[in-house]
Amino acid sequence: MTALVFDVVTWICFLGGSFFAITGGIGVLRLPDVFTRLHASGMTDTMGAGLILTGLVFQVEPSLTTVKLLLVLLFLWMSSPISTHAVAHAALKGGVKPVTWKP
Repeated sequence: MTALVFDVVTWICFLGGSFFAITGGIGVLRLPDVFTRLHASGMTDTMGAGLILTGLVFQVEPSLTTVKLLLVLLFLWMSSPISTHAVAHAALKGGVKPVTWKP
């Protein structure tokens, strides 16, 4: 019974992560400027890869591999928003103007 619960949770995490990864990839291709593309890539990185890594944590036996996966997940959650902010800040300082929509 426990293995079935872990398998269901894993598939939910994998499907959710895949949804965010595909949606973010489409967003990176279709969005108009660097700032909106950064938002899409940040969501892809944080949510997509985060959910996939969480699904992998549920599939491995409790061991050193679990600790490594959790450390990668922690590093991803910390570094992705910081790097996205740094690139957006550099783009603003470099003179890139955000696209504005006029109704």
